[in-house]
Amino acid sequence: MKIDLHIHTTYSDGVFSPEKIVDTAIEAGLDAIAITDHDNVLSYPVAKNYLDKIQVADSPKPLILIPGIEINTIYKDYEVHILGYCMDMQNADFQKIIKYQQAARIKQTKEILRLLAKKEGIRINIEDIKKLVSEGGSIGRPHLAKAICAAGGTPSTIEAYNKYINSESPVFVQRKTITPHEAVETIYDAGGIPVFAHPYDVDIAESLIKDLMNYGLRGIETYHRKHSPAMVEYFSTIAEKYGLIMTGGSDFHAPHPASGNVILGKSFIPDWVYGKLIEEKKRLDMA
Repeated sequence: MKIDLHIHTTYSDGVFSPEKIVDTAIEAGLDAIAITDHDNVLSYPVAKNYLDKIQVADSPKPLILIPGIEINTIYKDYEVHILGYCMDMQNADFQKIIKYQQAARIKQTKEILRLLAKKEGIRINIEDIKKLVSEGGSIGRPHLAKAICAAGGTPSTIEAYNKYINSESPVFVQRKTITPHEAVETIYDAGGIPVFAHPYDVDIAESLIKDLMNYGLRGIETYHRKHSPAMVEYFSTIAEKYGLIMTGGSDFHAPHPASGNVILGKSFIPDWVYGKLIEEKKRLDMA
């Protein structure tokens, strides 16, 4: 079974629409996918409605679409991402967290734009940035970089990142986001499976994972396109040590800028990962 449980669309920092993701997943021969946009779940109904239209009941290989999200959080000086799967997306507390996160993104962006105009003479309208995502989607650093480049602030988005979108920049503003503990607890209470995303990014991953288990953490993204075989083995050992499930995905955002290659579904993820995820969901529903 071919799966990819970490994919982004135009509702956050991906470049493919939900419909394009569905088409690409089918072309890649995938059996199941989860769209995990940052801090929103708006792509799910769009992808689901499209899938229902193009997929007939007797299709020899129907694509399974799993509800998902990736919540950006801050813990001390670390940016920690928490994936959520199979949660009740209409849960009141879950929706409250999403609204908070969206407001925090807007507030951060407006403050950065104010500082860009004041300190660097780069004037950008917030509405122009909002146009870079699907309506209601999550604006973030890639959109800000594109806007800075379009406004003539830098000749490339890479330079925009290097000059303005980092903690050393004179216009840097930290987002006032929730903690990973709050994200994990909210997903868990909404009947979902909280998973620690790409743990290679966090130096204190193991100790934080252990702590987050007290709030409902149920998995680790062991398989990721940036994980070396040694990393996969290391995080698999941690998952086994603490009785956590293992998930994985490509973390697809866009085709490779030079080759145009699409990595959706290209990461090696064992067949049994999907089964363990579904087993965990059934266990939580019965608890």
